Amino acid sequence: MFLKQKQTGDLIEVLTIVDLYNPCKTEVTGQSHAGEEMQDPEMFPKSELMFPSGEPLPICWINSHYNEIPPRPVAIVATP
Repeated sequence: MFLKQKQTGDLIEVLTIVDLYNPCKTEVTGQSHAGEEMQDPEMFPKSELMFPSGEPLPICWINSHYNEIPPRPVAIVATP
């Protein structure tokens, strides 16, 4: 799968697809496709990647707490 690096616009071939879908992993292994020669694999933070169309990665791929229900506020009643 190819993603785009936000800062440079370079295409990154993701080599560890399972890590991409895992919200507990903050980085994926990939190879940059910038320049004429194939680059060595390196780690890329998911926060610096997006789809080639410019869309962000789904929140369920980034945040492991995406489906938790926030705690309900507790009303404090003052007694006279």
